[in-house]
Amino acid sequence: MQRSSEPWGPSASLDTLRARAAALGRIRAFFAVRGVLEVDTPQLCPVSATDPLLDSVTAQPFRDGRDWYLQTSPEFPLKRLLAAGAGPIYQMGKCFRRGEAGPRHNPEFTMLEWYRPGFGLDDLISEVALLVAELLPGLPLRRASYRELFRRHAGIDPFNDTDASVQARALVLAPDAAQWERGALLDLLFSAQVEPHLGEGCLEVVTEFPASQAALARTRKDAAGDLVAARFELFMRGLEIANGYDELCDPAELRRRFEADNRERLRRGLVPVPVDERLLAAMTHGLPACSGVALGVDRLLMVALGKQRIDEVIAFSADRA
Repeated sequence: MQRSSEPWGPSASLDTLRARAAALGRIRAFFAVRGVLEVDTPQLCPVSATDPLLDSVTAQPFRDGRDWYLQTSPEFPLKRLLAAGAGPIYQMGKCFRRGEAGPRHNPEFTMLEWYRPGFGLDDLISEVALLVAELLPGLPLRRASYRELFRRHAGIDPFNDTDASVQARALVLAPDAAQWERGALLDLLFSAQVEPHLGEGCLEVVTEFPASQAALARTRKDAAGDLVAARFELFMRGLEIANGYDELCDPAELRRRFEADNRERLRRGLVPVPVDERLLAAMTHGLPACSGVALGVDRLLMVALGKQRIDEVIAFSADRA
């Protein structure tokens, strides 16, 4: 059955929505067998992610004029539950990011996020592969470092090549890149020259991103002695599907990163986001050593069901909402 041609109809076909429901059921069964608790945290909060690359949708649920935020991820409340002793947990539900619309993006989307106390990053990568195999069995797992992939596909070393050489590569793609910082240049080169090659006929895991891209992950030294983020991204068919961290547990370092994010937001002309003091208090109480991962359910379903656009796997995309 095809998707509806009527403007009031769903953007996905009913057959696809039935397949989606079955897939969500398999995901929940996967965690039930492993004793991972499903939880449900607020989607509307007085704080949100400070990351300058994320733009939250605001709302005013009370009559006092204060902006609250529809969450870009359930990460902060899930970590508060971890600090409270919840043990392994997951949430599968709606998240929101302003301005993200297109073949691979919808401003409202479904995210699966889970945390495993006591797991190292390799343990979590293995579990992610097992989960994906529930929907797409038989795909091999391939791993490569960020540096290795940059050398192979973009012809540069992202850690050691000069700013001038990185910029020269980026200017071919974006003439206005002369004013960009190194991190933005690397992001452009990765998305344009590396990502399209990733995850063809396999699950491709990318590790050892620059420490500047650690977000809320720990950092460590790689074999070459460079500081890298203890995190990974999973790609399939050129799509980023999941992003996992060996989670930062130091509240002082987390505060420093929040404050640095807000300084960067100001530099970019963006509105600063209030720091989540409740999360910092929870981490001071004690966040257990753990790894966690966020997985884009809609994108995984695009690959599993052979679809090219995200609106083909959700009932009503933004243009039909």
